[in-house]
Amino acid sequence: MTERVFILIPSYNEEKVIRQTIRSLGNAYDIVLIDDASTDDTENAVRDLPIYYLRHEINLGQGAALQTGMEFARQQGADIVVHFDADGQHNPDDIDRFIQVLKTQSVDVVLGSRFLRKEDLLAIPRLRRILLRVARIVNGLLSGLWLSDAHNGFRVMNRRALAGIQLKENRMAHATEILMQIRRKQLRYVEQPTHIIYTEYSQVKGQRWQGAFDILIDVFINKYFR
Repeated sequence: MTERVFILIPSYNEEKVIRQTIRSLGNAYDIVLIDDASTDDTENAVRDLPIYYLRHEINLGQGAALQTGMEFARQQGADIVVHFDADGQHNPDDIDRFIQVLKTQSVDVVLGSRFLRKEDLLAIPRLRRILLRVARIVNGLLSGLWLSDAHNGFRVMNRRALAGIQLKENRMAHATEILMQIRRKQLRYVEQPTHIIYTEYSQVKGQRWQGAFDILIDVFINKYFR
């Protein structure tokens, strides 16, 4: 029986690039686009593509969009899920490589890292590189997982991880929450190198340094007051 691999793509106002991102993935996977209440023409941009299209009527955040996608993938009987950004930063060629690692190393989660190969590290804009190193320390203290890259959105999970991870953080703090749940649920994990493509478009759309404070507050509240 063929394994079903679901690519989960949370999206908000990505009309300009979403069609290209989806088409770059080919036809070997079940693709789920979770439109987080976009105000642009995203829906029409993908209307003719062979994908699952899910939409939030209210903008909830990337964490909520991923949770919606994971719940849908579970209902559909997914064997493997992949978290994949809508803005074209992730490399589709890494998907099969990560899936092979998931199987051959008998782990539950494969996490992408920009810090394991020199060429990937040098591609990161300097300010973002500094912020990511700080995020690594903060995430290590909060989650207990000392990863080389704590905020990489490219992840591959098996059924055990899909069943165990339930996101409550609706917005960007979900990245830290995933690590906390990996440790709490005793999921097996490994990092693998991945190359992130920093286009002018993706950098404009990306997370601002000021947002790091909001993420930290959300994670702290989730860890100690919920």
